[in-house]
Amino acid sequence: MSNWFVSTQWLADHLPDPDVLVVDASWHMPQTKRDPKAEFLAGHIPGAVFFDIDAIADHDTDLPHMLPTPEAFATAAGALGLSADKTIIVYDETGFMSAPRVWWTLSTMGARDVRVLDGGGPKWRAEGRPLAPGPAEPKSASFNVTFHPERVVGRETVTAHSRARSIQIADARSPGRFTGDEPEPRAGLRSGHIPGSVSTPIGTLHRNGLIKSSAELRAQFEAAGLDLAKPIITSCGSGITACAVSLALQVAGAKDVAVYDGSWTEWGGRQDTDIATGPA
Repeated sequence: MSNWFVSTQWLADHLPDPDVLVVDASWHMPQTKRDPKAEFLAGHIPGAVFFDIDAIADHDTDLPHMLPTPEAFATAAGALGLSADKTIIVYDETGFMSAPRVWWTLSTMGARDVRVLDGGGPKWRAEGRPLAPGPAEPKSASFNVTFHPERVVGRETVTAHSRARSIQIADARSPGRFTGDEPEPRAGLRSGHIPGSVSTPIGTLHRNGLIKSSAELRAQFEAAGLDLAKPIITSCGSGITACAVSLALQVAGAKDVAVYDGSWTEWGGRQDTDIATGPA
């Protein structure tokens, strides 16, 4: 067990603990044709509840799965039986993709102790550990929100920092999307990256869903040009994998990391934002 992750063995040992809550945070890009809710019903880690990233979101914007208001989050989290003073273990069925988004959301809303299952559902399944079918049946709880606004930034803040080159920006998308050589998976978005940002693809941060060591991550981020002693903003396609980079940065030793929630869906979908192409 670390400050950010637990092993499958640790979770198996602690499943009976009433102070340990398990959350399936699975989410998939539409083109994968995977239905995380259906997969949850078919079989999930015993006792887990399903956190619907698209449903527990701000519905007053046309941007996908943006951070909900603290009040809306408290209601949704309480309905799932989540409490800010419990230990919450988050996993996804990709291994290391959407679980960090829910880790970040819970932490931003004031959860005391949130960890990610290292290797996620694929590792749990590969080890032949038990699964439970059917819907979750959580007992409602009270989630007392303590909102941390410093963990999230909006487009205006990113624009100002990008133009002034005053804060580092790390982009979780693939290298081809970063340079603009690959089309965006969402229709209607321009290609390229936020000027001044650097490429830190999520796929390079783990091995088969297992997070790399802090030393490996630190060397990797420094090689990309990031100074971990200075503030960093993370971005991605729609705010999901930016949270994975945020988590990896903290494992590497960064202390001041915020997520650009709108990310490229907002930035690349506008005509008044600055866009760069090619390598950083």
